[in-house]
Amino acid sequence: MAVTLNDVATRARVSVKTVSNVVSGYVHVSVATRRRVQRALDELGYQPNLSARNLRGGRSGVIALAVPALTAYFAELAGLVERAVGDAGYTLLVDQTEALAEREIQVVGGIRPQLVDGLILSPSALDGADIANHRSATPLVLLGERVSDGSVDRVAIDNVAAAEEIVNHLIERGRRRIAALGVVQSGSAETADMRLAGYTKALDEAGIPRRRNFLVPVSVFDREEGLYATRRLLESRTRPDAIFAFNDDMAFGALRALYETGIRVPDDVAVAGFDDVVEARFSVPSLTTIAPDKRLIAQCAVANLVERMNGESGAPPRDVVVPYRLERRESTLGPSRTSERAEQRKAPASRGRANGRSGAAGAHVRRQAQG
Repeated sequence: MAVTLNDVATRARVSVKTVSNVVSGYVHVSVATRRRVQRALDELGYQPNLSARNLRGGRSGVIALAVPALTAYFAELAGLVERAVGDAGYTLLVDQTEALAEREIQVVGGIRPQLVDGLILSPSALDGADIANHRSATPLVLLGERVSDGSVDRVAIDNVAAAEEIVNHLIERGRRRIAALGVVQSGSAETADMRLAGYTKALDEAGIPRRRNFLVPVSVFDREEGLYATRRLLESRTRPDAIFAFNDDMAFGALRALYETGIRVPDDVAVAGFDDVVEARFSVPSLTTIAPDKRLIAQCAVANLVERMNGESGAPPRDVVVPYRLERRESTLGPSRTSERAEQRKAPASRGRANGRSGAAGAHVRRQAQG
């Protein structure tokens, strides 16, 4: 049987109200009384009913995270968000939207308003108008480049700069026929557009001609699509000498396609990815990739959301830019370049600046103009 406040009050020889004040952190309780009540709480093993407390305060105690799918990147991110949410005293609910506009609209519109106090969303199909038209009273923080109309808080890395940096790395390795794996032709994926913009900028600044057949379209960012898209790419008359995949999952698919064809990595074709999922360190060869500071992304998103939930709904939206680093590994360096990889580990993270809010060092926060 669960221990009640009345049980604790009887053991401590105080009123139920006094026990409630101690449990709730009320300051106007004498030190001696507080110690006696705390001793009774510990002896009886009292556990507060958080659900009842939250309902009395109009809160559920739950934060939702909505992502397209629990692929490797989002699974890792969800784990970090869960930790940050727990540290803030909340429970995490994870939704998979399958990158469908109707599912994302339902989530943003408050499909479970009675269940969650706030929402962190990584949108794939929505734009700024969708967000504005379907907002509920639930506080919202966005992840990634999508929906950059400045109406809500957003946490992201600089995808253009990161893509440019990794393509420049390929160019520095002597590659000139660099394919971009992950072009989305529907125009509904801003993250892909930003990475394509960084790819194009690096080629243009190096004076390398763009090749239409090196812009490799995909329908989804997964390993199977990376495999099939790379197979199609290798059938073209001019083969690439490097592949920049817009995420690690597609890069793993590309590595498989190259292996099946007998093409050596990186001797014949170098491969680079984006996201630095755990498998990137263990693939054969290990994968060169962009490593966003996922822990900082989670911490900033949760901190900003909790601030909104606690009454900062009128403050200007914040645009938080989180740092990243380029992880140089065997898929571009080859297995013998251990010294160069060791030097890379000592290098500081790219694009990091101090953050004046939310306690997350290394992120850069911009106040978005109200319009």
